[in-house]
Formats: sequence, C-alpha cells, structure tokens
Amino acid sequence: QVQLVESGGGLVQAGGSLRLVCAASGRTLDGYVMGWFRQAPGKEREFVAAIVRKGDNTQYAGSVKGRFTISRDNGKSTVYLQMNSLKPEDTAIYYCAADPDRGVTMSSVSGEYDYWGQGTQVTVSP
Repeated sequence: QVQLVESGGGLVQAGGSLRLVCAASGRTLDGYVMGWFRQAPGKEREFVAAIVRKGDNTQYAGSVKGRFTISRDNGKSTVYLQMNSLKPEDTAIYYCAADPDRGVTMSSVSGEYDYWGQGTQVTVSP
C-alpha cells in the first residue's frame, strides 16, 4: 500500500505560480497512474490532471489546460503539479491520488483512485 503526502500549497496572488509536490512512501510509484484532484468549499471534488505510469501521457481538465502541468519522477517516488497563471477560482484543497489498476490509460473519476493524500490548501487572491 502506498502512502501519499502533498506539499507546496499556500497563498498566492492571481497570475502567480505554485508547484505542488506529492511524495509517496511504502511502494514505488511506477506501479500507479497518478492524479491530482481539488475540492473547493461547498463544491464536489473535481479532476485536475493525471499522468500514466511511465509519464509519457497526460490528461487535464479543461479549466486548467495550458496553465497546469503534471509530471512525475518515479525514481524519487514524486509527482508534481506546476500551476501557472493562477486564478481565484483555482482556490481549493488539492489532493494527489494513486490508481493501481491502470497503466497506459487514465481516469478522471475520483472513485477509480484507491489511495489519497491528506491534501494541501491553495488560495489565490484577486
């Protein structure tokens, strides 16, 4: 079983950047498709981005495409989410998640991911 810990959240002004980090322990990450999700107050958790095991294919939500970049370093058991041109509507708790059942395909459905971190808060001020 893999344990996930997110970091890198914080308060940033609109137009700024943050890089979120998801560090894994317990198992190597190369056995998992990895995803980032977010949940804003009063809203359901939503898909942000996903990356296949080898890191050679990615998927993004339309709202973040062109601004966010997901990447991974399996040797370091780490997944990243580079967030640029941040907007107030990006404010949310961001979670990383691991899906052990896929390899070269990805899912945007949170229920398909078995393991979750505790989340990191991202706040974007106007």
